[in-house]
Amino acid sequence: MLRSVFLALLLVCSAARPSAADPFDDLAADFWTWRVIHQPSTGDDIPRVERPAGWLPDWSPESMTRRQEALSAFETRWRGLSMQGMPVSRQVDYRLMGSAIARVRWELEKAAAWRRDPAFFIQQALGPTFDLLLPPAPFDRARSEAIVQRLRHAPVVLTHAQGHLTDMRRPFARLAIDTLGDIEARLGTMARELAPQLAPGSRESIGDAAATAGRALAAYRQWLASREPSLKAETAIGRADYVWFLREVALVPYTPEELLMMGRMEWERAVAFEALEQGRNRALPPMPIFPDQQAQISKSFADEQGIRSFLERERLLTVPAWVKHYRNLPLPAYLAPLSFLGVTDDLTGPSRLTEDGISYIRAPAPTLPYFYLSTARDPRPIIVHEGVPGHYFQLALSWAHENAIRRRYYDSGANEGIGFYAEEMMLQAGLWADSPRSREIIYNFMRLRALRVEVDVRLATGEFSIPQAADYLEKTVPMDRETALEEAASFAAGPGQAITYQIGKVQIVRMLADARRARGDAFSLQAFHDYLWKNGNVPLSLLRWEWLGDDSELRRLDGLK
Repeated sequence: MLRSVFLALLLVCSAARPSAADPFDDLAADFWTWRVIHQPSTGDDIPRVERPAGWLPDWSPESMTRRQEALSAFETRWRGLSMQGMPVSRQVDYRLMGSAIARVRWELEKAAAWRRDPAFFIQQALGPTFDLLLPPAPFDRARSEAIVQRLRHAPVVLTHAQGHLTDMRRPFARLAIDTLGDIEARLGTMARELAPQLAPGSRESIGDAAATAGRALAAYRQWLASREPSLKAETAIGRADYVWFLREVALVPYTPEELLMMGRMEWERAVAFEALEQGRNRALPPMPIFPDQQAQISKSFADEQGIRSFLERERLLTVPAWVKHYRNLPLPAYLAPLSFLGVTDDLTGPSRLTEDGISYIRAPAPTLPYFYLSTARDPRPIIVHEGVPGHYFQLALSWAHENAIRRRYYDSGANEGIGFYAEEMMLQAGLWADSPRSREIIYNFMRLRALRVEVDVRLATGEFSIPQAADYLEKTVPMDRETALEEAASFAAGPGQAITYQIGKVQIVRMLADARRARGDAFSLQAFHDYLWKNGNVPLSLLRWEWLGDDSELRRLDGLK
């Protein structure tokens, strides 16, 4: 079925091309059509893609063989193209596609979570259903039926998982076992709360589909428990493969040792500035927590509109009228049981630019995890990072890009770098001039993002175990144990992602400073930001080449060891 869907999509894509299509455009169109079918499900909100109607994840041995074959074919086509003499913008697109193809090689052979991490297949089994639950109600017939279909398909994914997990690691297995501790009850709650929302037919069958998935996941948990004692304890991928990721996928021109130094310097800067801010605010009372969800939602709606006005008034960034809003809603009772699967927000997608982005919030309480507690005091820090001018806003601009290659999701290095840069951009521009305790939140966020660099690198190179990384985050940020362990496990399973916030921001600041020096009085901060946000899916070393004519970071990549 999936193969026929893929072929049909290729035919549609081919029919839509002009008669004298460029071979490079053909490659890009074919790759992205293939990628939306085969890209793994993820708990991260940025890489989520819109799947074709009727899509189901295929992790069969035959599918994995075909993926390897398709990857080799894409690599051959990409290497066979000559871009010599082409405009820089076209060469940037070429390097972008090379990096996107390399990411598939990374997923299949280097990080290889599908062979090492059993939690990967929990995500592949339930993540597709989770994705369908994220857009707010109502649930039409097509979405209702797709939810039931994907739940019923979960046991098939788990059956294939047992054949693929030939290099499982004990810490990953233990985390997966713990994750599935009450999975049948969670799925039962989800189905019970969701049923009244679904279309007739799906309403009656959701309970059985959820129970079937729950039994399969419970059996998977037992299978993992029987194998856990004999598994290897090491989770590190090693320095060589980490450098390969930096050079070929992320296009980040720094060694692991340089990343550690940069992260440490930024952490020390954040600690110093937080201390200064706390000293300045020592006579002020603590920031109160909202009394209830409705108060927080009302304040966040007003804050989002105020942030948009602030961006325009201060000439920081153009805010097109067509870009919709980023709103808070209460976490639905049917979504809460599956919230462990990923970020509970809906940033929409390329075909949904007329819809608001949504972030689901918990009831305000002093016991909330790290980020939720910050929003229960002031919604603006997370609005700035996740909403406007952060991810929702940036992705909307990029999805509307006239260049089809740049409209596609590529890598979170630039996206997360922009989101993190936006926090300090708004701090320095004065958004929190009247809210001293909010400035403390921003500096504490800075501490966390800087520490993520060290944790990511040391986990990847084997200097940290997952418990050591969690301890380090818990004590040094500081943050709650639950969030610290969640972050450490995520970074160990997906090396290279946690550096994106801080290192992306460093690259942006360096690029801004060089552009300001080069253009002098002709420099426009708003024009710089407009370019950066519009092209926010593209690695920053490529944007530096295009905006400044400086390919030094790319040349440095060639010698990265």
